[in-house]
Amino acid sequence: MRVPSRSPGHRPGLPVTPARRRPPGTVRPLTAAPPDLAAYRDAVAELLVEVSALAGVGSAKARQVLIDQRLREPAIMQVLDATSQGLIGARETLLLEMARYQPNERSSAADLAALVRIYLLSRIDVMWWRDAATFLTDAEVNHSAELVDLEWLRRRGLLRFQYTEQPRTVVGRGVRALRRRMLPDATPHTAGLLFRRARREVIALLNDIGREFAAATPAGTPPLWVTSLVRSAEHQYRLRRLGYAAMVPSGHCLGWAVDVEMAWYRRFGVRDTLAGLLLSRQRAGEINVVDEGQAWHICLAPSATLRLRRAYEAEMGI
Repeated sequence: MRVPSRSPGHRPGLPVTPARRRPPGTVRPLTAAPPDLAAYRDAVAELLVEVSALAGVGSAKARQVLIDQRLREPAIMQVLDATSQGLIGARETLLLEMARYQPNERSSAADLAALVRIYLLSRIDVMWWRDAATFLTDAEVNHSAELVDLEWLRRRGLLRFQYTEQPRTVVGRGVRALRRRMLPDATPHTAGLLFRRARREVIALLNDIGREFAAATPAGTPPLWVTSLVRSAEHQYRLRRLGYAAMVPSGHCLGWAVDVEMAWYRRFGVRDTLAGLLLSRQRAGEINVVDEGQAWHICLAPSATLRLRRAYEAEMGI
């Protein structure tokens, strides 16, 4: 069975970032000894404790000094310097995000420390995929031959995870609102997918996790639920204007990151089971995980793409 593609391909675009970047051709390759990601995550965790202690309105200067010092620690600097922005660009972007931060009900960053955590841990994605081209516009996402239509696969029973799409009409939004009032906990509280498209390797990863989750949970547990997949840079900036903690650059805009529902599974007693499965894959080096509260952000590591592409082709009979 072959999965049809509907376009001539994805036009490469420049990485999307509000900060200064190294000129083209000057991005240094990753060293033979890659950054220690466990040490990086530990260093970020220590930084977050200090950021929380300086969360007051009058502590902006102290926070900037703290960020300047901590980002130059080797464990953190090696990761940030290996991103497309480099250490200086990442620092400027983080300080700008912190200066602009306003808590709101839409943002996954419940406080300033959460914002710093989401930004710094998502830089692992950017480091891994720094040479990947960004999907700049909605049209690029909708017509890229690198992406597969999930609905085509869902109707053939080839997906081991669930999702819902964003309503496109006033009637659709009304039906969604009525359903939520009548059955408030029947599905996760998510806007749904704007783009129901994904890379083949990401589909294989989600199917893998979905099968593992189903095997590890009691009968009747809802399947793995995906809340966000690929996004265009155009859509990422729309989300930012609406108040979401949508970071740039982002693994979503490269097609290698997804978000999966977590909070909803507490009512079934399996939230920690899913968390354990995801963290186990992170320890194995297959994914990067960022706790964003209701949902967890996941990015596929480049080292896992070949295996998962083969898994996808075998599963689809290609």
